[in-house]
Amino acid sequence: MKISIFTPTYNRAYTLGALYESLRKQTCLDFEWIIVDDGSTDNTEELCHRFNSDLFPIHYFKTQNHGKHVAINFGAQKALGEWFFIVDSDDQLPEHSIENIIKESKKISDNKDIAVLCGMRFYKNGERVGGNLNFKEIDCSALDFRYKYHIKGDAAEAIRTTVIKKYPFPEFDDERFCPEALLFNRIARKYKTHYFNKNVYLCEYLTDGLSAKITKIRMNSWKGTCLCYSELANSSVPFKIKLRSWLNFWRFHACHKSEEVYDNLFKIPRWSKIIKPFGYIIHIMDLKIIK
Repeated sequence: MKISIFTPTYNRAYTLGALYESLRKQTCLDFEWIIVDDGSTDNTEELCHRFNSDLFPIHYFKTQNHGKHVAINFGAQKALGEWFFIVDSDDQLPEHSIENIIKESKKISDNKDIAVLCGMRFYKNGERVGGNLNFKEIDCSALDFRYKYHIKGDAAEAIRTTVIKKYPFPEFDDERFCPEALLFNRIARKYKTHYFNKNVYLCEYLTDGLSAKITKIRMNSWKGTCLCYSELANSSVPFKIKLRSWLNFWRFHACHKSEEVYDNLFKIPRWSKIIKPFGYIIHIMDLKIIK
């Protein structure tokens, strides 16, 4: 099997049906669909059991509510496909999506330096997330793609299953969020990504999704958030990105209220503490906004 489509979901029964129908319309059916229900309280479980698996295997798992990153860790261990493709429960795939991903995978099948295939995300109105691009294909790290080539917007990544199993998200008992950038930045230190300018993903950002409440979510999961910013700041990125990352690090580090010491979790250069007060100021502004 070539592709494991992975969908984490929480109380999204009202959108899952549209994703299911888009999968049934795929021009290539060489995939399985793994659904991890992160403790939904709606009729998600009933709906998933009604889905017909005549065209492709469907594997449904229900877990306690631990967050999307923990669901990804779980799903990666269940995956049987060569590539692990995360598709959110409120999104859909254009009909040639899987066919195009498999075509691109054949181009780099023998190149073990490439661990990620990355097509483009489009809004359902036909516009690319982040604007139009003028390239056909690029092989580079995820960090270079964003900070060297200055390409903006979320993309749609399929990761070698053997690789994502080596890079699980950190799990903190009291947190239900970890930035996905942490995973891709870690992979970028060792592997390249094959970027191709084709629409493989249709998305919209709902008002009840993570994107709409991201500041509060990051504040409630400050350890995973700070770990992401500290690792980015310690990567080979332009100085202004390092500076911005440390500013955000101290911004969310200010959410740490207990006496428990976590400094061994982060590599913090002394100079970064100069901007700690500015991070705290932004933290105070965040508190006013989320009230």
